[in-house]
Order: sequence, then C-alpha cells, then structure tokens
Amino acid sequence: MEQTDFEKVQKKTDAENKIQKAVTYILLTIWALIVLFPFYWMILTSVKSYGAYNAEHTPAFFTLSPTIQNYVDAFTTVPLVGYLLNTVIFAVITTAIMVVVSTLAAYAFARLEFKGKNLVFTLFLALMMIPSELVVITNFVTITNLDLRNTMTGLVLPSVTSVFYIYLLKENFEQVPDELYRAAKVDGTSDLKYLWKVMIPICRPTIVTITILKIIECWNSYVWPRLITDDQAYYLVSNGIQEIRENGFGRENIPAMMAAVVVISVPLIILFLIFRNKIMEGVSRGGMKG
Repeated sequence: MEQTDFEKVQKKTDAENKIQKAVTYILLTIWALIVLFPFYWMILTSVKSYGAYNAEHTPAFFTLSPTIQNYVDAFTTVPLVGYLLNTVIFAVITTAIMVVVSTLAAYAFARLEFKGKNLVFTLFLALMMIPSELVVITNFVTITNLDLRNTMTGLVLPSVTSVFYIYLLKENFEQVPDELYRAAKVDGTSDLKYLWKVMIPICRPTIVTITILKIIECWNSYVWPRLITDDQAYYLVSNGIQEIRENGFGRENIPAMMAAVVVISVPLIILFLIFRNKIMEGVSRGGMKG
C-alpha cells in the first residue's frame, strides 16, 4: 500500500514537472518570436522590390517574388564597403589596445602590491558611476585641441580603456591561486612572463569575452564617431547608415535601406553565434569569487 502511494505521488510529481516544462517552453517560444520578429521583418523587407513594397496597402508577412537588387544597390549606390572597412579597422585597433591596457591594469590590481592600491581601485570603480555622455564634451575638446578630428587616432583614443572590463578581469585573475604566483617568483619568473604564461591561458575565456564585447561596442558606436568625424572618408557603419538614409537611397527607399542594415548586422550576429558559449563562460567566471 505504501509503495502504491509513493508511485502515485511520483506520477503526480512527474506530471507537474512535465506541465511546468511545457509552460516554460511555450513562454520561451513566444518570447523568442517577439525578439526575432524585427530581424525577420528587416530581412523580409530587404528582399522586396521598391515597387512591391510601396504597392502594399497592408504589410505582407511574406513575399513570393524576392529580389537581391536591394543588396546590389547597397554596395554600388553608396560607399557601404568603405564604411565596413573603416569600422573593421576601428574595431580591431581599439579592441587590441583595450585588451592590452585592461589586462595589464587588471593584473596590477590583482597581483601587485603598491601603496594606495585599494584607494586607487576604489576611485577607479567610482568612474563607473559617471555616465559616458558626460565626458563626451571633454573628449571632444581634447581631441580638437590635438587636431585629431577626422582621423582614426581621434576615433580610437577615447575608447582604449574600460573600467568595467578591468574590473571583470581583476576578479577573474584573483581566482588564480596565490601559490602559483609565489612558486613562479621563487623560480625567478618575472611578472610579465607569469602574466603571459600562466594568467592569460587560465583566464582566456574572460579575455575572449571582453574582446568580443568590445568589438560589438565599437561596431555599434554612434555618438562619438558622429561627433568627431564630418569627413565621409572616416564614417563608420553607425553614422554611415544615417548618411545613406539622408543622401544615399533617400528616406522613401526602405527596402534598400533594410538591405544595407542587414549587411551591417550580419557580421555581429555571426560573431555572437560562434562565440556565445565563450561569452557566457567568461562572464560567469568573471563574476565568481573563490
């Protein structure tokens, strides 16, 4: 009798778990459709012809006659390739410098001992409380006084460090046992060699994470590039797309605009899909202590 009651309870529990999982998956599916629908609509619009799009009195959720002419126009009518190339150069240079600076700073705060380290790091973290928009004017005046407007250097300099990424790396570095550092110092290993041979390989997921996040940040950067460049030769995709809208296809050619947006968005989507596991692993490791 007791076994029968136990089986009933077990079956009831299994049924409740199945219902709970079903509800969870249904809600997640609905949420995924809501999130992904704008991307679907963007791609759908990009493969509609200009005439077909304007002829729609009611928006159609599919098309029977897709075209790639909008993508051809995106590469031939406006300098989209130039915008992409500028953005790639900007993202690579900025990210490379930022990773080096952040790694060295995080290592100094995590492993080196110097007077006032805790006070300096506290003041450093306090900078995270200041919105980045508040320092735009200061950066603009500085870059202008250095005569670096409409240059790649002027674009890169204000973005070569990040308090958040330094903090994330510092927390990750502190998880490495101190015994490894002491053993390395006994063997006569320098701090730079220890960082290169031990710390970086162990903390590679976090470094990969901040690298990818910085690339995404550079790719989506809008306010600073828009402010510091008025020469089309230095436009990035973020402000280049605005130029395309104003002086390229025109405001009324929505399908061609959407094709350009798809081309700009695809690299980031591919990057995230390839490294999504590394991003999750790096963020979770950077946020744990002990």
